[in-house]
Amino acid sequence: MRRSFLKLFGISMLSAILFPNKFLYAAAKKIINKNLTNKQKNILFNEGTERPFTSSLLKEKREGFYHCINCDAKLFSSKSKYTSGTGWPSFTESLKGAFKTKIDYSFGMKRIEYHCANCGAHHGHVFEDGPQEFGGERYCINSVCLDFKMERSE
Repeated sequence: MRRSFLKLFGISMLSAILFPNKFLYAAAKKIINKNLTNKQKNILFNEGTERPFTSSLLKEKREGFYHCINCDAKLFSSKSKYTSGTGWPSFTESLKGAFKTKIDYSFGMKRIEYHCANCGAHHGHVFEDGPQEFGGERYCINSVCLDFKMERSE
């Protein structure tokens, strides 16, 4: 019994050392919206990516806010959205405290990946090729992770 425990403990520690980001984020992510599609679950919780130029929000021009599709946290203002030509919706900045980041080395390069600070769901990557007049960052996002809500007129 003790040998089995030590073996299991050793494997767990080894996996945490070899795959620290996956290990840490797996515990933090939680499905809140039970109506998510398989595509949304793959992107939000397995860090997948949607195909470029397939986004329904790519040409969205109305004023409002973009929310996390999983937990409804407010992430971006439409005022920070711009056309980057990459095929994914792009933003110059997120709302304060909306995301937590981690370094992603997949695809043989270093990228900054961002996750919803509220539910831990993966949304996309931040690149340093955005408009310089707005700080130079480009938040590249998978649109299936977003829910757009128009700003209410009062």
